[in-house]
Amino acid sequence: MLSVCGGVGAGMGSRVELFAAIRFDWQCSGSSIRALADKYGVHRRTVRQAIESVVPPQRRSTHRATPVLNQVRGWIDEMLRQDLDAPRKQRHTARRIFDRLVDEHDASVSYSYVAKYMNRRRPQIVAEARDRAGVVDGFVPQTHEPGAEAEVDFADLWVYLADELTKCFLFTLRLSCSGRGVHRVFRTQGQEAFLEGHEYAFERIGGVPYRHIRYDNGSAGDGRGPGGRSQPTRARRHYRTSRRRSSAVPDTGRPTSGSSRTPGSRPPTVLAPTRRGRFRCQSAPGWRPPPARAPPRTPASSPR
Repeated sequence: MLSVCGGVGAGMGSRVELFAAIRFDWQCSGSSIRALADKYGVHRRTVRQAIESVVPPQRRSTHRATPVLNQVRGWIDEMLRQDLDAPRKQRHTARRIFDRLVDEHDASVSYSYVAKYMNRRRPQIVAEARDRAGVVDGFVPQTHEPGAEAEVDFADLWVYLADELTKCFLFTLRLSCSGRGVHRVFRTQGQEAFLEGHEYAFERIGGVPYRHIRYDNGSAGDGRGPGGRSQPTRARRHYRTSRRRSSAVPDTGRPTSGSSRTPGSRPPTVLAPTRRGRFRCQSAPGWRPPPARAPPRTPASSPR
């Protein structure tokens, strides 16, 4: 760190650091404004500004005249207002607006001017329309108690099984409060994988959500598999938890749960590039079942 009173000259990192150095030097040495201006290589007005306030004043932005853009400003605004009622895929782009200005109005304006003005003006027109309609953006914050809720979803995954590219499915259980996720790859999305994934996840997190579990796709949770609807029901009774379907966000079709995003973000970070040689079928030669896990040790009860 540089010593300010030790003689720090001009060429500092930022204007804020320069103002701080001038103020500190003025307070500890009591130098005159002319001496500080000569020492730091700045104008005496800058020294006075630094003594008055530690925050540098904002730079004055010069307003430049745009006579060419002023001629087409109204036409561009009219096209952008037409986009308020147009489908999303049929709205004007900067290139389309530029072509219409040239073809319909014979305007001689730069494309970069049109693109910059459109990117700045479109959000303003949308906000003005929402204000006239009395629409106010709002949201409902989600609050989750620790250990109360979880979310489950499957995601498509491609791996190499016996040197053959095979489509698998990534099971994900995500705790709603902490965001901790448990992942496991299965060959199918059947009921066996559904129940085994839950059992594996409960062992990893060391417990079961005591309120409910949300599902984006309830086909497996509905019991559409071997054993019918009784198997998921018996599993929920065994773990003493309930089941809920995730509701979709209005006008988007996207589910509100976070598990729908977790599987999609997991493969690029963990399973990219495509894994080879780490997954083996049970029918492959040399396959052996994984060793059984030892039961967890329970602490001995203390003598009374």
